[in-house]
Amino acid sequence: MSGTVSPPKSNINWQQVASPKAYDDAAPNVFGEFVQETLALTRRLFIQLQRRPSTLIAGIIQPVMWLVLFGALFQNAPKGIFGDTTNYGQFLGAGIIVFTAFAGALNAGLPVMFDREFGFLNRLLVAPLASRFSIVFASAIFIISQSLVQAAVIVTAAAFLGAGLPDAAGLGTIALIVFLLALGVTAISLGLAFALPGHIELIAVIFVSNLPLLFASTALAPLSFMPKWLQIVATLNPLSYAIEPIRYLYVHKDWGLNSVVMHAFWGDVTFGAALLVLLGFALVALLSIQPQLRRTLA
Repeated sequence: MSGTVSPPKSNINWQQVASPKAYDDAAPNVFGEFVQETLALTRRLFIQLQRRPSTLIAGIIQPVMWLVLFGALFQNAPKGIFGDTTNYGQFLGAGIIVFTAFAGALNAGLPVMFDREFGFLNRLLVAPLASRFSIVFASAIFIISQSLVQAAVIVTAAAFLGAGLPDAAGLGTIALIVFLLALGVTAISLGLAFALPGHIELIAVIFVSNLPLLFASTALAPLSFMPKWLQIVATLNPLSYAIEPIRYLYVHKDWGLNSVVMHAFWGDVTFGAALLVLLGFALVALLSIQPQLRRTLA
């Protein structure tokens, strides 16, 4: 019984030989793919927020309620008790802006933790991603954007309540301060999300950290109100280095990087020094989570 013999298949791609430039242009663009993956994962988080907007609404209503209720509670306080301002709402506004950004950034690890527990993170880790760090960048972009929106609402509400409004440069500086603080705290929260065994432990860390860091800062009262030991703790708290520059912007129109914003137990802290502390805090937080991210995302 005779059969036809097929010629062996050639391994030569004649289309690539005919137009090699077209195939060279089709080479993978790692940076472009990384940006595309980050935007897609960020869009997924915003879609989740759009479907469940209650978290954003609650994150806006709660600080505004704090601003209204605490402002009314201390509106008859003696003059000079809160430093250079006679308006407690103006004094409190800076603390509410910073604490809202801090609380939101501290929750940044929860979506990643839930993705871990529901198995979606495992699907991402086995997907052909250009870089798995796009998962972390997407979460950071989402949380920081949310923090900036909340800060804008609080600044607007404080202006309507009589706290005034900083100039354009001051508003930009407030955005920079919120960005640096949210970046550092988001990095810590994401590191915890990959290090802790489950969301119960992460929620416990959030609950334990929230109020102590609030009361151990200058958000609700000036340093002069505090006992000596609490003054030392407050001047070591990164929240104070975000609160005091914003508060200075509200009270002083002629501010600068050399303006003294806080009298710490070791000396005076200038506006520029406070920004450097926040920048250092963000960099240390980002560097400290690198080993954990490499182990998890490798």
